[in-house]
Amino acid sequence: MSAELAFILLCLTSFITLINPLGVMPIFMTMMSDYDNQVIKATARKALLVSFVALLFFAITGQLLFKFFGISVNSFKIAGGVIFFFMGQDMLQARLVKTKVADTEVKKYVNDISITPLAIPMICGPGAITNSIVLMESAHNLLEKAILIISIAVICILTYYVLLNATRLTRLLGETGCNVLMRIMGLIVMVIAVEFFLGGLKPYLIDILSHQT
Repeated sequence: MSAELAFILLCLTSFITLINPLGVMPIFMTMMSDYDNQVIKATARKALLVSFVALLFFAITGQLLFKFFGISVNSFKIAGGVIFFFMGQDMLQARLVKTKVADTEVKKYVNDISITPLAIPMICGPGAITNSIVLMESAHNLLEKAILIISIAVICILTYYVLLNATRLTRLLGETGCNVLMRIMGLIVMVIAVEFFLGGLKPYLIDILSHQT
């Protein structure tokens, strides 16, 4: 297997796992269950566009940005873990199922949720951002850098089409099915949150303990 093909597989498999379109879908389904296809498309399109731009931005400037502000990837994991945990708690209690907004506020609502929480941190989360930074650092030439950018675009497009078909699953599952799926995914999100939090906290604990010995 050539180095380029191996890098393509690494980029695609890592991003599809970390972005997890099927994991985002239940939340998107419940948030947009009361809106027409035009609003759903606009929300999904903006969320994925913001996600792509954010991942591309961090891939190109991540290391420089973190050094400039004195931010570590571990700190980012801790913050992301806290956000994920409370999001998962809401999902576990099915609080996102009944999201109703007045017609005059639909545009504002779409703008709000398409950026947060859909784009950041659900689609473009700490894992995906960290992955984009690490893979860009691992790219040895312009071809591999281009492969990384194209891979991010491909996964974002795939996620977009998964979200567009979420309403069909909503009709298929019904309200009860959505509640059950939401609670299951909420539990999974909370587990992921704990992993992110502990993964970010572990280096700090090791550093503290090493200074005490």
